[in-house]
Amino acid sequence: MSDNKRSKTITQGVQRSPNRAMLRAVGFGDDDFVKPIIGVANGYSTITPCNIGLDALAQRAIAALRKAGTMPQVFGTITVSDGISMGTEGMKFSLVSREVIADSIETVCNAQCMDGVLAIGGCDKNMPGAMIAIARLNIPAIFVYGGTIKPGQLHGQDLTIVSSFEAVGKYSAKKISEAELMDVERHACPGAGACGGMYTANTMSSAFEALGMSLMYSSTMAAEDNEKADSTARSAEALVNAVKKQILPSEILTRKAFENAISVVMAIGGSTNAVLHLLAIAHAAHVPLTIDDFETIRRRVPVLCDLKPSGKHVTTEFHEAGGVPQIMKMLLAHELIYGDALTIAGKTVAEVLADIPEEPRNNQDVIQPWSKPVYAEGHLAILRGNLATEGAVAKITGIKKKSITGPARVFESEENCLDAILDPKDSPTGKIKPGDVIVIRYEGPKGGPGMREMLAPTSAIIGAGLGDSVGLITDGRFSGGTYGMVVGHVAPEAFVGGTIALVKEGDSITIDAEKRLLQLNVSEEELTKRRAAWKPPQPKYTRGVLAKYAKLVSSSSVGAVTD
Repeated sequence: MSDNKRSKTITQGVQRSPNRAMLRAVGFGDDDFVKPIIGVANGYSTITPCNIGLDALAQRAIAALRKAGTMPQVFGTITVSDGISMGTEGMKFSLVSREVIADSIETVCNAQCMDGVLAIGGCDKNMPGAMIAIARLNIPAIFVYGGTIKPGQLHGQDLTIVSSFEAVGKYSAKKISEAELMDVERHACPGAGACGGMYTANTMSSAFEALGMSLMYSSTMAAEDNEKADSTARSAEALVNAVKKQILPSEILTRKAFENAISVVMAIGGSTNAVLHLLAIAHAAHVPLTIDDFETIRRRVPVLCDLKPSGKHVTTEFHEAGGVPQIMKMLLAHELIYGDALTIAGKTVAEVLADIPEEPRNNQDVIQPWSKPVYAEGHLAILRGNLATEGAVAKITGIKKKSITGPARVFESEENCLDAILDPKDSPTGKIKPGDVIVIRYEGPKGGPGMREMLAPTSAIIGAGLGDSVGLITDGRFSGGTYGMVVGHVAPEAFVGGTIALVKEGDSITIDAEKRLLQLNVSEEELTKRRAAWKPPQPKYTRGVLAKYAKLVSSSSVGAVTD
């Protein structure tokens, strides 16, 4: 929340004409100076399909806010496309954009003394960026998700953007033709909306619904459906009510709310990025939350949804099956979430879930009944060991083997690793083989900088048929579309001298999800020698936004925050 205490808005506190004159120039009349000013933080952009439909939603929100007697003031905030930048140097700016979004919303709302803010976002970092700002500002606020993309169709199969990445791996492994690869590319993304599985965008929108900062059912609607626009108008009305009653984010973003969100993320099989982002939002909200809290909650919450990337279904099907409210009601019935947590609707979680049945419908198989969960425990495990003394995050669903011990295949960047998978003849380290444990380092928050997602290498591994036989660890991140024996967020990262920096080609590494262990099987004496010989690398960037970010950013184990 902001350190500045706002006592009056611009319209209420400034009576002298020069300030009011500028407001008249943007549409204020004599009767408007007593109305609440509501900021509409609009993430509209044609850069990515996730955000291309947001401007229409912003206009719907503005109309509803005006009708409710407020003065909406729209301003833009940025987005970058993770999917387009994936596997390139541009991906280093993805996590950075979370901070830029947060800072921009905080800056405008504080500078203009907004009475409330409605934030609209679609791509992965829009959501945590907006929520970090909302937590800092602590003025009445609501988040509106732009909506999920509808699945592409090819030969009767649902496609998502991850299908395209995996097809590249299949093509490189000579499992499909170039014509089949192009068919997948042409059909994977049919229109507007965020990536269609339970990837990062849909995970975070679901988490926000569970936090109480978005309206029920709003997190899983399709971007192109009319109900998304109608929900946006209702969100505007809910915000006006929150302004009148002064329902503040600090009353909603409590420890109970964060536990509710983590429980929902586990139950839906959500993205590893939820760990990073929820830690950062909790930090902004002054709520004590640690990486180990995710492990505690994981052990008591089953995975109830069969959703991509490791499952069968897409988010639009999850919505039709009952969405987040159905999951929350099941968790509430088994005392795994707090029913007394407040929501932006002004009601408690228990009150908004009152009419929802405790078990899902029988005529669908997206949400499993409580008696037959997809997995008995949650899927996001926190691993520790000498390779991750601060912790690391593993998604342990959709894999046949829960442990692997094998020789390290060490790569100093994502590109070098991808070359070895796709073009082994050109790789100095040769072909990746079953039983190998790939190490991709110097991709952490400071070392990357920016903590790139490793969707390209992991998808290539899956496409090459190595998903069940090869491990991968990194101080970078993974896309919400990643699955397999992969461990990310390894901390401390290589750039600051974490043990991952000391791994040598051929070293034995153990990944054990059941024991929650990430271990370099090298003697402490040898590691002491290597540590003494290790020298920190020179920063990759010395000017500009990446250089500033690298200087400020914290460890991934506390959310990679910059303040």
